[in-house]
Amino acid sequence: MRFSKQFLAVVAVALVGSQAVAAVAGSAWLALPLGVLTAVAAIFVYAWVVRRTERREVTEVARAGAGARIARGALIGVGMFAAVILNIAFVGGYHVHGLGSVTGAVGLLGFMAAAATTEELLFRGVLFRIVEERTGTWIALLLTGVVFGLMHLLNPDASLWGAVAIAIEAGFMLAACYAATRNLWVPIGLHFGWNFAAGGIFSVVVSGNGESKGLLDATTSGPAVLTGGDFGPEGSLYTLAAGVALTLVFMWLAHRRGHLVPRRRAVGVERATATVS
Repeated sequence: MRFSKQFLAVVAVALVGSQAVAAVAGSAWLALPLGVLTAVAAIFVYAWVVRRTERREVTEVARAGAGARIARGALIGVGMFAAVILNIAFVGGYHVHGLGSVTGAVGLLGFMAAAATTEELLFRGVLFRIVEERTGTWIALLLTGVVFGLMHLLNPDASLWGAVAIAIEAGFMLAACYAATRNLWVPIGLHFGWNFAAGGIFSVVVSGNGESKGLLDATTSGPAVLTGGDFGPEGSLYTLAAGVALTLVFMWLAHRRGHLVPRRRAVGVERATATVS
């Protein structure tokens, strides 16, 4: 019951917000505040519903240190994607032709803020967190990562390989990030930094959603296994390798900090909750 209430509440905000942003897509200066407003509204709705359904403090979106944690995640996301682009450029697959569009980048700021926030609330804040209580961290990471990848099959230029790549490099990595930090701010920042770097800075296709107009006027060419083809660099083996490496780092941190939930403990938590109820 709590899963459905939390999930539907965030989905409702995401749908309304995405429609509003889409309606003003031609005006970057309207898309930016609407996107940010959608992100903020989704966080408030998530916190309100979780507080009511679980009767606890919603520590995963606590205000203290939120800005610094978002910034930290964004720096990791931008740095990771820049490293991928540099590798693709090194083999001649990424070409910069000049400056791109500032207004395009501004519009993407709002869109990416809304998308990163709502997706993290849904997939890590609701789905991963609740599945983890029942199955433990590793199984929850696997299951929710697969679901996250499958969701991307709905994109215009989606492919099965793209969905598999997203599941591994993003679904697993972002769940591991949440497990390591036990807050949603760092995964939100990482997700936003990654997406904005792709579309808003390097102007490449993001998850099979068509061309982006960012700060650089650029194109990709070459083998799809290296550039990602129509799906974008997220379908590149370079990105897959970077995502796996970061997933391992986050899971090592989660283990070191005692944040991993084993299967037997998860079952115990579930049984204890049922007894109290």
